Amino acid sequence: QVQLVESGGGSVQAGGSLRLSCEASGVSYSRTCMGWFRQAPGKEREGVAVIDVEGEPTYADSVKGRFTISGDNAKNTLYLQMNSLNPEDTAMYYCAADVRRNWHCLEVPWAYNYWGRGTQVTVSS
Repeated sequence: QVQLVESGGGSVQAGGSLRLSCEASGVSYSRTCMGWFRQAPGKEREGVAVIDVEGEPTYADSVKGRFTISGDNAKNTLYLQMNSLNPEDTAMYYCAADVRRNWHCLEVPWAYNYWGRGTQVTVSS
């Protein structure tokens, strides 16, 4: 049974940083496509960053240079380091796994078949 549990969200001021964590069980982050997505109130869920089995990341244009996706094999945990946060980053952040792909990870929510419950990130100006 696949379970993804996010943590690390919170409230920060613009310019601040947060690191999100996603503890995975039933799936290895290093053997499948995994990623971070977010959904703001009234908006569609969107891809933030995804990573393939070789550790190759892909980022949304809106977060390039500010966010970094990475993983820890020993802990089977996926991370999202978020720097230079701005109010537009306010959203619920979700961890997801696409167990059907190892490479060419897609950045669209419909491709991912396992999801965590999310962690809220709020950035104030």
